[in-house]
Amino acid sequence: MAKQPLAEVFGFPIDNTSDEAQRYRKNRLCPYNNRVPSCTKDKANAPLGVCGVFEGSTVAITCPIRFRENWIVAEDAAQFFFPESAHWTSLTEIRLNDRNGQSAGNIDMVLVAYDERGKVTDFGALEVQAVYISGNVRRPFEYFMEDTAAHRNMTWNARDLYPRPDYLSSSRKRLAPQLLYKGGIIHSWGKKQAVALHKTFFETLPPLPEVPRENADFAWLVYDLALNPNNNRYHLKLDRIVSAAFEPTLARITVPEVGPLGNFMELLQNRLDEKLDDNNPPDAPLLTDPTEI
Repeated sequence: MAKQPLAEVFGFPIDNTSDEAQRYRKNRLCPYNNRVPSCTKDKANAPLGVCGVFEGSTVAITCPIRFRENWIVAEDAAQFFFPESAHWTSLTEIRLNDRNGQSAGNIDMVLVAYDERGKVTDFGALEVQAVYISGNVRRPFEYFMEDTAAHRNMTWNARDLYPRPDYLSSSRKRLAPQLLYKGGIIHSWGKKQAVALHKTFFETLPPLPEVPRENADFAWLVYDLALNPNNNRYHLKLDRIVSAAFEPTLARITVPEVGPLGNFMELLQNRLDEKLDDNNPPDAPLLTDPTEI
């Protein structure tokens, strides 16, 4: 376990003391193609500039903008969405409405193919899924930013609310609803879609059905971070593309694995036994037969 949780702050490991790293920290800049030069995560005026946290010896990406490094994610998605000869570009944060004009949320990135006159001929939808954090990551971040030179070797693992990736919440509260609502609309239009996520997050998902790429209308773009010792920076790299069919994928992600009924009955029995204990009488009366009233 790392002695402190901060893998990347404003795009650099906290032990990177280069002039470039210090410039990004001082000015709170984002090196990963945010919509503005500055980091805007959490609060625009006091950004939480943590791109990723340690999970043991690996790094978990906690900011969706982190996936925009060199626009690799757009290039990989385009290869899945379009023929090799297509002209394409990417548009970010596109609002998606349902039939009644109500917002189903924003699509993180829409890749559009266009002809020689600039007319849109096709599109694909790309969602980027970073991981939620349990615990409190702002405290160690602010402590580090108080004095980056003195605190870069800080020890934090004995503190309360030590921040860790929360993959279960990330999949149930974020990923599954996105696939269900936004993904359902895109699928009904017959368009391809993809989800980009970190390798460690993907490996926490249940076994997912795969199909040959030529038959796929959905893809997982799985990325990892590799540390370059020459410049002491992490760089995004594609680990693999998992081709799938949307509907079986949606069913696998949104339908829970059902445990034995007997285990739940046993739990109910134990709780009832506690209620019926002499010192804990039941707090609800017996139901009365209506024929006796």
